[in-house]
Amino acid sequence: MKRLAWIGALVLAVIVAGAVLYWRGRPAAPSYTTSRAGRGDVVQTIITTGTVNPVVTVQVGSYVSGRIQSISCDFNTRVKAGELCARIDPRPYGMAVDQARANLSSAKAQLAKDQAGLAYARTNYERDRPLYKRGIVSRDTLDSERSAYRQATAQVELDKATIEQRKAALEAAQVNLDYTRIISPVDGTVVSRNVDVGQTVAASFQTPTLFLIAQDLTKMQVDTNVSESDVGDAHVGQKAEFTVEAYPGSTFHGVVTQVRQAPITVQNVVTYDVVIGVDNPDLKLFPGMTANARIITRERRNVLRVPLQALRFEPGGPVPSGGAQASPAGPSRGSHVWILRDGRPVLVPVTMGLQDSNWAEITAGGLHEGDAVITDEAGGAARRGRGPGRSPFRL
Repeated sequence: MKRLAWIGALVLAVIVAGAVLYWRGRPAAPSYTTSRAGRGDVVQTIITTGTVNPVVTVQVGSYVSGRIQSISCDFNTRVKAGELCARIDPRPYGMAVDQARANLSSAKAQLAKDQAGLAYARTNYERDRPLYKRGIVSRDTLDSERSAYRQATAQVELDKATIEQRKAALEAAQVNLDYTRIISPVDGTVVSRNVDVGQTVAASFQTPTLFLIAQDLTKMQVDTNVSESDVGDAHVGQKAEFTVEAYPGSTFHGVVTQVRQAPITVQNVVTYDVVIGVDNPDLKLFPGMTANARIITRERRNVLRVPLQALRFEPGGPVPSGGAQASPAGPSRGSHVWILRDGRPVLVPVTMGLQDSNWAEITAGGLHEGDAVITDEAGGAARRGRGPGRSPFRL
């Protein structure tokens, strides 16, 4: 009897162990991560970076060479058109003006002298011409006086031309003297000063830039570099927004004002300058700031949308009994999503519209607002991929 009791206990333990192993070996029911299909905005954008610059920047240079004698403009100085910003030592150019003026006076005096000689030559010629007809003056004498008269006339004309040359030289010397006064050509703000008092400016080969004046800092622009693959979607009038590191919590809004067709090639990478105009009434934006810009190329407002993860989701294992499993000839060949209905995944064919980096617009199909759209499966068993019929998306 005792042996039979031990055998019964052993059989019972084996049965219990087998039952435990059986229940542990059964696959657990899958769990899913879902998101509600709802309404919102879908915005397709071009993400790029750029530099904040004034709309109009004027480089103020020097036409003449010399030593900087004084400076009246500094960084951030508000200037008016015609205001003196710097002065180059004018003494060498003043001496050139005095020399040119003296040369002009000398030419005028020479003209007066030669005009007197012309009058004397004309008098001699006109006096002896009737005497020649009467035979009192020889032919040779009359020809000599005629030649002297003509030479005197030509000399007077030469003196007049010389006077015009001296006047031009005087004006050129005066212009150079005036250029020693470096004045602002526009109303604006000085954003850069490249010279100091005592520094020598050499304008022999190219005009040196002394000051950089921004005409209006309340109107700025962002020069962005857009890749050649994205520039086809950029057009004048599109809305844009950007941030700068100086104000991480602020977003600035602007409008695309230019899509420049000149390519910029750096290490075989081709980009194009897309200009974003932005108002800067409070002068928060400084020239040279780096901007992280977002150009809105297309957008849909208040449309039915789902996360992009839902379009990539595919169940990793067999669908539980009662679930909808797509066949190869069924709707799975087009765009579709899986929704959770009564705890089971159900395939729903949809027609997609606009896509951005996070959302996809649903324009038609069996999906309704509020449906629980499956985006992932616990344990990572789901298959992911665009699948047939899905269009790629771009940031």
